[in-house]
Amino acid sequence: MTQARAEWGSPMQFVLACVSYAVGLGNVWRFPYLLQMHGGGGFLIPYLIMLFLEGLPLFYLELAIGQKMRLGSIGAWNAISPYLGGVGIASIVTSLYLCLYYNILNAWSFWYLFHSFQSVLPWAVCPLNSNQTGYIEECDTATPTQYFFYRETLNIAPSIEYNGGLHTGQVLCFLLAWAISYLFVVRGVRSTGKVVYFTATFPYLVLFIYLIRGFTLHGAINGILYMVTPKMEELASPQTWINAATQIFFSLGLGFGSLIAFASYNQYNNNFERQAVIVSLINCGTSIFACIVTFSIYGFKATVNYEKCLDKTRLLLLNFFNLAEDTISIDNVLEWIEKLNATYPMEFAQISTKLENCSLERELDTAVEGTGLAFIVYSEAITNMPLSQLWSVLYFIMLLLLGMGSMLGNIMAIITPLQDFKVFSSISLVCLFCMLLGLGFTTPSGNYWITIFNDYGATFSLLFIVLIEVVTVSYIYGIKRFEKDIEDMLGHRPNWYWKLMWMFVSPVLLIALFIFYIINYILGGVPTYQAWNKDTVSYDYSCHVRRISFMFHFVLLFLFISSAKELIFSPIFVC
Repeated sequence: MTQARAEWGSPMQFVLACVSYAVGLGNVWRFPYLLQMHGGGGFLIPYLIMLFLEGLPLFYLELAIGQKMRLGSIGAWNAISPYLGGVGIASIVTSLYLCLYYNILNAWSFWYLFHSFQSVLPWAVCPLNSNQTGYIEECDTATPTQYFFYRETLNIAPSIEYNGGLHTGQVLCFLLAWAISYLFVVRGVRSTGKVVYFTATFPYLVLFIYLIRGFTLHGAINGILYMVTPKMEELASPQTWINAATQIFFSLGLGFGSLIAFASYNQYNNNFERQAVIVSLINCGTSIFACIVTFSIYGFKATVNYEKCLDKTRLLLLNFFNLAEDTISIDNVLEWIEKLNATYPMEFAQISTKLENCSLERELDTAVEGTGLAFIVYSEAITNMPLSQLWSVLYFIMLLLLGMGSMLGNIMAIITPLQDFKVFSSISLVCLFCMLLGLGFTTPSGNYWITIFNDYGATFSLLFIVLIEVVTVSYIYGIKRFEKDIEDMLGHRPNWYWKLMWMFVSPVLLIALFIFYIINYILGGVPTYQAWNKDTVSYDYSCHVRRISFMFHFVLLFLFISSAKELIFSPIFVC
């Protein structure tokens, strides 16, 4: 007989929890970047195809496993086969990787939110130097938004080798982020189920407000047109399809064990099939919705920068040729450049090197992802809006809720299986452990380590975990047996689409992605990272990437130990 287990207050709570977990920062700062890089609106074609070939079937599979077994990831996979408990352990370790650094992103949002309540946003202008005679050189050679993020927020080191002390402001924000995360999960699904009503819905309200505001901004139409104009030739590039598949994979949060944990608190006959479709489509729709908002803001920023460039050129021409103020305007400055060059070629040659090449298309083509988009591009655009403090507060509250919602899922992925086996059920100690280890990311070199963890710490492992999941269910546990389990819960068996995806299409796609990452990792050469200094140089961090490679092996080790008597373990890189 199934042991009594806590349950969600309603199916709606479960759906909102899944939405809050799946719809995260990647929907806001990675999907717009991919769409920009891979042909604008044309990228939606491979993105939607991969949703139905990969994302939706695997999302359904994890919900079915969790609801059937009513256990966290370790218990669920042990129930499927006593040799597969390592799959659940691997999921926990991978979630632990994410928990260590993810809250530092929320700490940055808190930092920006607190600084938004100033009469002048601190990233709007460069601070004065100690003599009060000009701007600080580091800021003057960059931009105010870049300076505030890299120097004021991160106090970033010139290289990853330099550690320095903890950033006091970041530490306080980091502790606050963990304190709130703890309060959200302290009572399990009883507290989480109430929190998700806010974390899952309020970001949509902010996005909608930003959508209305974005459409009214000068130049927003330029960004929207740039987004919807497809470059169909990009569809011929394998990289476009690979990025579409990986974006679907990671945006739905597959492989971490969070979905299995969430589904384990459902009633046995809950209609998870319908919920899997709803959440997957909401996640996809949110990415597109956020893209429209982002590109309206992006178009505004690009237009403002373009017109600033034109105005700078206009003033240079007026002063050099002693023309009347109203002679040249922003609208006709390009015509005047051609006219003056043709009329006074000798004189024009003297200032030609001082003229900037103003281009709206180039401004729109500038691709920025991740923290650069969230904390630099958006911040710069906000400074040019009326009531910039209000828009800043709304934006960073939205980022906080998106980040906190995803954080809840990762904490639950760790806590649920530990509580199932009563191995270590203290939520406070789990949060304290993650928080103490995560303090290292508040050092001056912390941002470089976040980049390593984000790029290398989970990708390889997650692909392998989900590949093992789908192959195990289809061919070891048995598709017929799995069909019968679903029939017991839903009253009907999964149709041909689900079975085709689980048995053939999804495994083939995952194997292809897995091979791609291995080849790319081997042939990619010595990885480099961009160091922040006035010369903007690149350094290699091969030693540090090898340390992260050790963690890949560590995760895979759990898989093989639990599923094989003899383990062939490749040599671990040591620096």
